[in-house]
Amino acid sequence: MIILKNLSLRRSAKVLLDNASVSINPGEKVGLVGRNGAGKSSLFALLNGTLHEDKGDFSMPSQWRMAQVAQDMPETAESATDFVIAGDTQLAEAQAEVTAAEASDDGERMAHAYMALHDAGAHDAQSRAQALILGLGFQVRELNQPVNSFSGGWRMRLQLARALMCPSDLLLLDEPTNHLDLDALVWLEAWLKKYPGTMLVISHDREFLDAVTNVTIHIENGQLTRYGGNYSTFEDMRAEQMALQQAAYARQQDKIAHLQEFINRFKAKASKAKQAQSRVKALDRMEKLAPLLATADFTFEFKEPLNLPNPMLTIDDASFGYPPPADAPPGTPPTVIVQHVSKSVFAGQRIGILGANGQGKSTLVKTVARTLPVVAGAVTEGKGLNIGYFAQQELDVLRPLDTPLEHMIRLARDTIANGGAGQFSSREQDLRNFLGTFNFSGDMVKQAVGTMSGGEKARLVLCMIVWQRPNLLLLDEPTNHLDLATREALAMALNEFEGTVILVSHDRALLRAVCDEFWLVTRGGVEPFDGDLDDYQRYLLDEGKRLRESLKEAGKAAEPPKIEMPSVVAKRAAPSGKLKPLKQALEKLDKSMAALQAEKAALEARLAGTLSVEDITETGRQLQHVNDELEREEEKWFDLSGQIEALEAENI
Repeated sequence: MIILKNLSLRRSAKVLLDNASVSINPGEKVGLVGRNGAGKSSLFALLNGTLHEDKGDFSMPSQWRMAQVAQDMPETAESATDFVIAGDTQLAEAQAEVTAAEASDDGERMAHAYMALHDAGAHDAQSRAQALILGLGFQVRELNQPVNSFSGGWRMRLQLARALMCPSDLLLLDEPTNHLDLDALVWLEAWLKKYPGTMLVISHDREFLDAVTNVTIHIENGQLTRYGGNYSTFEDMRAEQMALQQAAYARQQDKIAHLQEFINRFKAKASKAKQAQSRVKALDRMEKLAPLLATADFTFEFKEPLNLPNPMLTIDDASFGYPPPADAPPGTPPTVIVQHVSKSVFAGQRIGILGANGQGKSTLVKTVARTLPVVAGAVTEGKGLNIGYFAQQELDVLRPLDTPLEHMIRLARDTIANGGAGQFSSREQDLRNFLGTFNFSGDMVKQAVGTMSGGEKARLVLCMIVWQRPNLLLLDEPTNHLDLATREALAMALNEFEGTVILVSHDRALLRAVCDEFWLVTRGGVEPFDGDLDDYQRYLLDEGKRLRESLKEAGKAAEPPKIEMPSVVAKRAAPSGKLKPLKQALEKLDKSMAALQAEKAALEARLAGTLSVEDITETGRQLQHVNDELEREEEKWFDLSGQIEALEAENI
């Protein structure tokens, strides 16, 4: 059990937890929620030992093994599979002990080491690691690619796989869904539901929290409040609690006003002075209830588009992909990801783009957004089309040394130079006021963007898109850095938007709230998806299962067959006096080696079972003897084979 009792925690001068208490039982799946800066990540730091309590008591079982996702970007040339396998610390320790035991030539130590290695799962470590990698969206061909050949987001997926690979009693996950597509997210949910240990997760994805947690701990005003149930249950219970608190506060205010009125009326009258003084004391003794000071939620809106072309755009037998790199030889064809697409996008449509990772969702959106050229066919835009594009890498496009105000001034100048009107004028005060509607006020408008959080940067990108007053919104994973309140605000704004929305997102709550139809990008094409998100989740799980089964079959096919040394087929008859005894000796070796292989297989099967230490030691010695004998026989076989081939070659 994890116990925090009357605990206080600071970071610099900021008090994050103030005399807070909570307990977490073994096996519970806990969602840790609270506003940004409330102390969620700091609580994780307390659990993993990088922070220590300032006062109070903190305890957790000393024998618990902990796993969490490393936040550093891995730089290594080892393969993706080997990198993830290395996350199994128990396996690594067992392998190191085997190496040391073999070097010591201590039979009993070797027996224990081999048994520990088997218990650590050495026999299926590779298949377990690859199942994690594929589940998180990688392709089969990428399993053995070096880690440093992947982009940052994909390397973080490998860090997640590495954490899941590690046997643990306590799993800490801080925003694990940020770099995932919907297909990887659905797989991760299914995996976490089966996780047997205790888990704490920080996430701004409400459906993910609902799916994988059964307890919610809310951090607010330095306190930890535990709720039984997932995030939706927490919301319902807290809303009820807030209503009761507000009602109790209102009743107390009425009572205080009544007492104060009596005191004011009678404190100067001698006949009532005693009663008045009694009420003063009652007022002083009263434990004041705090008013409900819930911070106002962030809201914004898209202004009515200046015009609504219909259709917005028409896609005619188009192919989408990437042009050849600049250094490619002349005549190199483009890389085609999606082809033969014919679609029309109309005013007011709300389209969700679905598809497994790597199928071309972002490629489709980038082409419509004019970031990529059309490989073949045509995309015809309606007159007056004004696109607002939120790209996955949009935060990287922001200039880290510039301020929000400088970004807006540059945007206004570029928009006006290109003949656009924007929403407001380019006057600095108007731009300041507009930034204020997105919670950039005071000194924040002059703060360097590079020093801001991911959520603040995402809010700035949204601010810039809204200012441009688009009639078509292309949103590719817009919620990656947004907290729950901002996600809710985005969903509300999109629902009230009078233009057209094309949305790629792993946030199912946003997809459900905004989209009324779905396109599925799959097998190199785009087709309508006739179903809802629950149907799509089932589709993804079925596809994932099919992929893993095909991988297993491919693995079986790739396994080397049991060693049965091939018989030598004479190309031409050699002098029988020389060739015949050699072939007889080779045939004898074939039989001997087949018998040794059978004995080896039987000993290995015996070691995989449940044996006493003495039996393991004896079986291990027998296996070593068989391996040595087999190695000698193989050397003889190759020598004889060479002699026979040489004799046969003489007669060709």
